[in-house]
Amino acid sequence: MTTSLTLTKHHALGNDFLVVFHPHVDDLAALARLACDRRRGVGADGLLVGESHADASAAMAVFNADGSSAEMSGNGIRCFAQALAMRRGDALPVAMTVATGAGVRTVGLRPSEDPGTIEATVDMGAVESLGEPDGWSALGVHPDRPVAHLGLGNPHSVVGVEDVAAVDLLALGAKLPLVNLEIIEPGPEPHAVTMRVHERGAGITYACGTGACAAAWAAAQWGLVPATAEEIVVHMDGGSAKVSLHRPAAGSVMLTGPATYVATIEIPFVRAPTCE
Repeated sequence: MTTSLTLTKHHALGNDFLVVFHPHVDDLAALARLACDRRRGVGADGLLVGESHADASAAMAVFNADGSSAEMSGNGIRCFAQALAMRRGDALPVAMTVATGAGVRTVGLRPSEDPGTIEATVDMGAVESLGEPDGWSALGVHPDRPVAHLGLGNPHSVVGVEDVAAVDLLALGAKLPLVNLEIIEPGPEPHAVTMRVHERGAGITYACGTGACAAAWAAAQWGLVPATAEEIVVHMDGGSAKVSLHRPAAGSVMLTGPATYVATIEIPFVRAPTCE
């Protein structure tokens, strides 16, 4: 039986997602691969699946473009929150809670000058130190170069470099397929860093929300920004986000950035027949 699914497309600083609510599809990984394919499907870095949740406004499951799953997405949750607000007809500003694989996250939405874009602040929770990931030695990182392995519900490896544009990030990211790899350099402003990212399951993306949080946290620990900085601007290929290091001793961070609605799409989908 062939039917259709209604999805909305959003992007957060060029990191784009498709959002679908209650798809009733058995193989969500296959749906992600189909829908996110940029030549044979709609095209996106990931698929966000919304379901009801007893203790939150909604539950969000994250699937990368290759069909693999992720615990959390800082850009994705802003897009998901915009889609949920549109679905519910919420007047902005509004706050909601979203259950993710990394726990329940609070998201505050407010309008922007562009009617298709909202600004969202997400409580991203605690930053955790992680052990060195499998295959790390394959990158050949010099022992004097600053490195931090951090978790924000999903794994990140942050490396300090002199010039992010001079690094072959695609080659390095391919050697570490199960981890999000960020390279950062200080500036150009005193309270800012510049970051590029290779995301697991998606490759090089224009922006990464959890990666921006990891980058800001690492920059503060390494002294790349002033010790008094409570908010760090993270410049990425797709634009800039702000990371607030509130309660830094506990490792908790807030992420602020835009999400933009792009389109509503219907795609055909084959469902297995049911027996009654």
